[in-house]
Amino acid sequence: MVDEQQAERQTRRWVEQVIVGLNFCPFAKNELVQNTLRISVSDATTMEAALHRLADEWRLMDEDGNIETTLLVFSHGFERFDDFLTLLDYADRLLEMQGYVGTYQLAHFHPDYCFADSDATDAANYTNRSPCPTLHIIREASMEEVLRRFPNPEAIPVRNMELARSKGLEVMREILAGCIAGEK
Repeated sequence: MVDEQQAERQTRRWVEQVIVGLNFCPFAKNELVQNTLRISVSDATTMEAALHRLADEWRLMDEDGNIETTLLVFSHGFERFDDFLTLLDYADRLLEMQGYVGTYQLAHFHPDYCFADSDATDAANYTNRSPCPTLHIIREASMEEVLRRFPNPEAIPVRNMELARSKGLEVMREILAGCIAGEK
């Protein structure tokens, strides 16, 4: 558990050092430079409160076209990965129920992220590990546009997993721990 300011700082360092620094998302640097990335921290601990906050975030994005993408960071809830996956399932349903499929899509990150067919010690899991449980709201039209211009976008996840594995588990742990501790 961290306070909201700590969660925001840790997440920003993670975006800068991992997502952009390791080029896990080749589109993220532009959002940092253009200041169109919103990091919103929630202390929600219940499913209902978290879903309300999520809906508030995509309504805010509807109103403010300067927000290209939002990281909704949970500073106090959903520490258990299974609970977070349940939240993600409900979030996807809410996206559909509120008519936002095709407008927004969700990605997700968690401190204990583990791909379904992966061992917990696989360094590749660090492609989706973050300081705090995080739902990433992405404007679908913008994503489609950048993907049209990007060569072989389906290779991005594979490249990321190979990079994480080449760095090794200990290095990936240290990088994430550095984001949390505030080391540069």
